[in-house]
Amino acid sequence: MRVVLAEDLFLLRQGLVQLLTSFDFEVAAAVDNGEDLAKAIAEHRPDIAIVDVRLPPTFTTEGLRAALQARRDMPGLPILVLSQHVEQMYARELLADGTGGIGYLLKDSVLDDEQFVEAIRRVANGGTAMDAAVVAQLMVSHSMDEGIETLTLRERRVLELMAEGCSNAAIAGRLTVSEGAVAKHISGIFTKLTLPQDSDVNRRVMAVLTYLNA
Repeated sequence: MRVVLAEDLFLLRQGLVQLLTSFDFEVAAAVDNGEDLAKAIAEHRPDIAIVDVRLPPTFTTEGLRAALQARRDMPGLPILVLSQHVEQMYARELLADGTGGIGYLLKDSVLDDEQFVEAIRRVANGGTAMDAAVVAQLMVSHSMDEGIETLTLRERRVLELMAEGCSNAAIAGRLTVSEGAVAKHISGIFTKLTLPQDSDVNRRVMAVLTYLNA
């Protein structure tokens, strides 16, 4: 799996390169600014881009803006944002196109290498990996559309956990219910959001994107 990485801190960037290499990822490029990120993605056309939000020269939203441009130039490019900050406006725009895997992890919440690597692979395969704190901030002060408004509180909680990338078994454990009950909740969510019959993986991603963009 080919990766392009954008991280401005030298030690962290090198550490990520070594970590990814040890798990058999091919790091096609590791850059420290948004301009070089765009060039690296265009040149290497990676399977996934791992991007910090705040990059030189202004350290505001260069990483996310470069990721957005990369998705326009390479539709469906999986993007995993790895940051200390939640930038709501650009994060919502990144989510809005509904194509390709998407992840947004806070650096302080990544507790071990297996968790991080699993998130990368999930996003590269078209899934989602959203930090719980990111999900909470993206949902603040945003009204729901008609389909979302019909969800029960439990269904919304299931969707939040789906957004974090939890499997049915993991959701069942978090909510202390059976996997069968989780499956029924998810089926109800798909129905209420009128998602087209496709693979369950695609419908999970579509449900999450609908929820986060409501």
